[in-house]
Amino acid sequence: MIDAGARVPIRLVVNGRARELAVATHALLLDVLRDDLDLKGAKRSCDSQVCGACTVLVDGLAVSACTYLAVEADGCAVLTVEGLAEGDTLHPIQRAFVDAGAVQCGFCTAGMLLTARALLDEHAAPTREQVLHYLRGSLCRCTGYRKIVEAIVAAGGGDR
Repeated sequence: MIDAGARVPIRLVVNGRARELAVATHALLLDVLRDDLDLKGAKRSCDSQVCGACTVLVDGLAVSACTYLAVEADGCAVLTVEGLAEGDTLHPIQRAFVDAGAVQCGFCTAGMLLTARALLDEHAAPTREQVLHYLRGSLCRCTGYRKIVEAIVAAGGGDR
C-alpha cells in the first residue's frame, strides 16, 4: 500500500536559485511553486492542460504546471514569470507586451510570457504563423490575441 502522505526530496533550480524541498509524491509543480515557494505568477485555472495560465518552463520547455508532478522536476531548472526580469529591467518579451498593450486583466499573461519565451528561444524571429501555433494552448478571454501576437513578433523582430 502506498502512503499518501509520503514525502520525497527533490532538488531543482527555480529562477536561477537552487532549491531543496520535500514534496508529497503526488504534489503538482503548480502547488509547490505557489504554496511552498510563494511564486504566485502561474495561475490555477483549468487543471487539465488546456488554458496555459499555469505555464512555466522546465529545462526550457513550456509545461502545464497544473498536471506536472513536482517530482518530475527533480534535477531540472524551472523558470516562472517571476524569474523573467533582471532586477528592475524587464525581459524583452515583457517590455514588448507592455509596449503593445498586450495585457488586460492579466490572468493569462504569465503563461503567455513564458510560452513566448520558449518560442523565442527556439525561433529568434518568429513569424505570425509560428506565434499562433505556439499559442494554441494559451487562452485569453480579454484581448482577442492580436496585441499578444504583435508583441511576440515585435520581441523577436519577426514579420508582421
